[in-house]
Amino acid sequence: MVTRLLAMALLLAAVPAQAALTFEEGVARDPASRSLLYREHHLVRRADGRPTERLVVYRCADGTAFARKRVDYRRSVQAPEFSFEDVRLGYGEGLRRAQGIDTVWVRDGRSAGERSAPLDEQAARLVADAGFDEFIRQQWKPLVAGQSVPLRFAVPSRLQTLGFKVSRQASLQVGGEPAESFRLKLGGLLGWIAPHIDVAYGRDSRRLLRFEGLSNLRTDDGRSQLVARIEFPAPAVAAAESQWRQAERQPLSACRVRA
Repeated sequence: MVTRLLAMALLLAAVPAQAALTFEEGVARDPASRSLLYREHHLVRRADGRPTERLVVYRCADGTAFARKRVDYRRSVQAPEFSFEDVRLGYGEGLRRAQGIDTVWVRDGRSAGERSAPLDEQAARLVADAGFDEFIRQQWKPLVAGQSVPLRFAVPSRLQTLGFKVSRQASLQVGGEPAESFRLKLGGLLGWIAPHIDVAYGRDSRRLLRFEGLSNLRTDDGRSQLVARIEFPAPAVAAAESQWRQAERQPLSACRVRA
C-alpha cells in the first residue's frame, strides 16, 4: 500500500501544475475631471506563480471594445513580446523576439506599412510594456529602501529604448490598502522637463493598484498620448478558458474615448 501511495505521489509531482487564469479590471479616468475614459479587461495566465500570457481588451465607456493587446512572457517576464492594436486609429505596435534579437515595430493607419528596428539593449536592462510590473516586483527591496533603479524601456512608437529611473515616493493608502508609490521618469536632464508616471502597489500584495500618467493609448485624433488615471479596485479573480477565447475573438469597433 505504501509503495502504491509513494508511486502515485511521484507521478503527481512529475505532472506540471495547470496554468491558472485570472481576470482583473482597470478603470481609466481623466485625472482632472475624473470622468470615465475607458476600461481595461485583463486576463492573465500563470504557471507556478509566474505569468506566461496576458490578454487585454480595452472598452469605451459604452462597452465597445476598440483595442486589444497580447503579451507573451514565456521568454522574458521583464521584457515580454507583445502586440497591441487600436482600431480607432488603425494603430499597432509591439515587440517581437527571434533568434535572440529584440525588434520593436509600429504601424500607423496614416502611413503605409510597418516600421521596425532591432534593439541592442542587454536583456538584463530591457523592460517592455507589462513587464514593468515584474520589474517593480523584482526590484522591490532596493526601491523600498530608497534606491533609484535605472532601466531601459522599449518605446515602439520611437523605434528605440529610453533610459528611465524608478524611485520610491511615499507610503500611502489606496482603496483602504497600505501601498507604496513609485515614480518612473526619464534619466538625465529630460527627467526634469518630461512627464513622469506614478504607480502605486500594494505593500503586501505587490499588485498594481493605481497608474497615473501617459497611457499606452493615443487620443481620439491620434495626435498625442492619452493621460489617464487607471485604478484596479479589486484583486484578480479566477477566470474560465471561455473568457479567454471570447476576449481573443471579440470584434473591435471604433468609438470615442472622450465624449
